[in-house]
Amino acid sequence: MIRMFDERYTIAIVVGTVIGLISRISMLRTDYRQYPTYPHGKIIHLSLGVIAAALGAVAVPSLFERDYTAVTFLALAAQQFRDVRNMERETLTKLDSMELVQRGATYIEGIAMVFEGRNYLAIFTAFTSSLFTVLFAWYWGVAAGAAALLIANYFKSGKSIQEIADVEAAPIRFEGPNVFVGDIHIMNVGLEESRKLIQEQALGLIFNPKNENCRVTLSNLGQRQAILYDLCTILGVVRDTGEPSLIPLTKLDLRDGRLGVFLLPRKNNPKHAVKTALQVPVLESAVRMPSEA
Repeated sequence: MIRMFDERYTIAIVVGTVIGLISRISMLRTDYRQYPTYPHGKIIHLSLGVIAAALGAVAVPSLFERDYTAVTFLALAAQQFRDVRNMERETLTKLDSMELVQRGATYIEGIAMVFEGRNYLAIFTAFTSSLFTVLFAWYWGVAAGAAALLIANYFKSGKSIQEIADVEAAPIRFEGPNVFVGDIHIMNVGLEESRKLIQEQALGLIFNPKNENCRVTLSNLGQRQAILYDLCTILGVVRDTGEPSLIPLTKLDLRDGRLGVFLLPRKNNPKHAVKTALQVPVLESAVRMPSEA
């Protein structure tokens, strides 16, 4: 009997670790933000994914054997993953200073939080696979792991702008030196050369919040900077250092909470810009719900 359970524990650890690692791989990709970098950034995160998966898989045999001291390694892992979050925050903050359009502190904190949370999802997937393997058989462990993998991938991403606002393209117009996106005033541009470039290249968007909570979320400076960063990263941006009149900007209409976005993309395609804006993530730390209060 002991030998049978020893073999089952070994199988459980292997199944749990493999499926936990698959879970971490499925949640890791380098996208338009180019982070994590390839290959070294991915190697770091995949190595941490192996550790997380192994911890989740080993926890089940430890509990069945009543070796509760082994479970304390989970607490140690949590501390290590918090250190990973700090590492990601510091790295991205340093990289952000070199960007023409910065992510902003709120966006960086959201990315660091995601990397920490996804390691916990890998632990959850590995733990579930290992538990079902010990209780039933390895194929039940694989099935449970597949279900846990679906759950993990569901929770890996949050909301996007399309869930809190409607976005429409708006004309850029001048009233003297003042630039407007639709009827929302953006800034004053004094140089004739800059005004000419804006007339030729600028693109305007207006975000209409769907309710009062969405209005407050859209007004958050971190969320607004995230919108600018994603738009400029995907569409490109016509600007250089030392040109404040060409910097992308967002301005609120204080009467109704609409958000005007002004930028000079290299790819001036309003339909593409609207589609891109709708996919910008809603930052967790920017969400506010005053109506609930």
